[in-house]
Amino acid sequence: QVQLVESGGGLVQAGGSLRLSCTTSGRTFSSYAWGWFRQAPGKEREIVAAISKSGYSTYYPDSVKGRFTISRDNAKNTAYLQMDSLKPEDTAVYYCAAKGSYITSRVYQHAYEYDYWGQGTQVTISS
Repeated sequence: QVQLVESGGGLVQAGGSLRLSCTTSGRTFSSYAWGWFRQAPGKEREIVAAISKSGYSTYYPDSVKGRFTISRDNAKNTAYLQMDSLKPEDTAVYYCAAKGSYITSRVYQHAYEYDYWGQGTQVTISS
C-alpha cells in the first residue's frame, strides 16, 4: 500500500503562487507516474498536471498551461506542483495521485487510471 501526503495548500491572493508537495513513504516512488487533480464544490474532479515515470513527459490542460508546473524528485520521494499566476477559479481541493507504470514515457490524464490518492489539500485564491 502506498500512502500519499499532500502539503502546501493555503490562502493566497490572485496573482500569487503556491507550491504543493506530495510525499510518499514507499520505496517505489520512482516506479510511478504522478498526477495532480483538483475538485471544486459542485464540480467533477479534473486533472491539472501529470508527469511520466521518467519525468520527461508532462501534460497540462489549457486551463493551467503556462501557469502550473509539475515535477518530481525521486531522491526525496516527492512530487511537486508549482502554481503561479493563481486565479480565483483555481480554488479547489487539490489531490496528488500515483499510477504504477511500466511505460516510462506515458502520462495519465484520467482519474480512473490512478492507483493511489492523497487526502487532498485546500487551495483558496482570493480576488
